[in-house]
Amino acid sequence: MIIAVVQIPFSGQKRPTDEVIAQSLESSKIFHCVKGLRRKYYLNSDAGGGGIYEFATREDAMTWFNEGWADWMEGRFGVRPTLALFDNPVVLDNEADEVRVNGAPVPCPWKRPAAD
Repeated sequence: MIIAVVQIPFSGQKRPTDEVIAQSLESSKIFHCVKGLRRKYYLNSDAGGGGIYEFATREDAMTWFNEGWADWMEGRFGVRPTLALFDNPVVLDNEADEVRVNGAPVPCPWKRPAAD
């Protein structure tokens, strides 16, 4: 799994939450069919906006974040975004009470019997 972190620097105050929600819902029309995109988290802060993207593979991520992507984003937001890609071999999911390694559940360390 690949995690992509996109940051869009904005100057001024943090954008109003209702505005971010409206823009995010509208943009979900673009992202709902991106190959390999499992999840997208929309971000908002005093430093700007952005997103955290969870892709199935690096190939899927690189297909989306292609050569023209940064230009397209700059055209949409008026500023150039930054992008960082991370391999994500281990996921702790507290809601599901599980740990996954390379997508497969593994025994949870906190559930293992104590060693004698």
